[in-house]
Amino acid sequence: MSSLAIVRDRWRRLRVVNFKRGWNILRLVLGYRKRVMLDGAMPMSLSIEPTTSCNLRCPECPSGLRSFTRPTGMAELEMVENVLVELKDWLVYVNLYFQGEPYLHLGLDEMVRACKRANVYTSTSTNAHFLNPEKASSLVSSGLDRLIISIDGLTQESYSAYRIGGRLEKVLEGTKNVIKARKNLKSSTPLVVWQFLVVKPNEHEVEDVKKLARKFGVDEVVIKTAQIDSPHDDHSLLTKNPKYRRYDKNKTSGKWQLRNPMKNECWRMWQGCVITWDGKIVPCCFDKDAQHEMGGVTEIEEVWSGEKYEKFRGKVFADRKSIKMCTNCSEGTKTYA
Repeated sequence: MSSLAIVRDRWRRLRVVNFKRGWNILRLVLGYRKRVMLDGAMPMSLSIEPTTSCNLRCPECPSGLRSFTRPTGMAELEMVENVLVELKDWLVYVNLYFQGEPYLHLGLDEMVRACKRANVYTSTSTNAHFLNPEKASSLVSSGLDRLIISIDGLTQESYSAYRIGGRLEKVLEGTKNVIKARKNLKSSTPLVVWQFLVVKPNEHEVEDVKKLARKFGVDEVVIKTAQIDSPHDDHSLLTKNPKYRRYDKNKTSGKWQLRNPMKNECWRMWQGCVITWDGKIVPCCFDKDAQHEMGGVTEIEEVWSGEKYEKFRGKVFADRKSIKMCTNCSEGTKTYA
């Protein structure tokens, strides 16, 4: 892995912060401490969902399970551009990902370019199955800052235990294509990150994925523990090594539960929000089925400071565990091994 590339990446995140954006961040921090959204404070980050469509069938993912109650579709570039026009004075980070596989959206590179015109640090996350040489070149040319590639196994057997329907060779090939395109175009971006989701079939490969990353020229490896909706003793994905899981068994009840106690706070929800492909505003990336819709993207400033959002924030600070999506949330817990 490349320490220099990581340092440069962190600098790219910081250098987009001008006086106005910095003042907004300060107001968000001060308001968070007081548990009051200060007048004029706006989100500093967004996750925008290009699509809910996906080519894989991962067992803990609603896109993979095809279990959404909300419709499947593709975001319009115009919607993304309008959001950036409205929020560019405050935004520092946009993640073009929520659910689905972003590179199924043929206009994703144009969305990245729109973010870069607004001088916003931009990332996305992919299963890498569509990163052929042409797409890799287009991806690099778009100006994307950070590309997260899911590689959840070092053999086809361990990889497909979670990435059902996927092919490890496509992930490796896509990684090579992006790194080659970056070199050919003499670009320092995107930072290429391998994200390794640790589950029982691949937990023995954690150290080996770091070695393989160095061989491929990957810039960074993130080892991530898995979210499991209903953990139990015989769950096929629950790791044996406690270091690589979010859950422990309660000695009294015998039930599996989040390792760390849930605090009545959530910075993730406070400093940013999620926009679904069809323009719904939801408070958090754990609201995968948009059950907590706060309003529509055409009125984002009013929604952000509105009564409905204020009540939701108040509930998080008063009794977060009463919100179902929060009961399996990683905020405030150790999610990376």
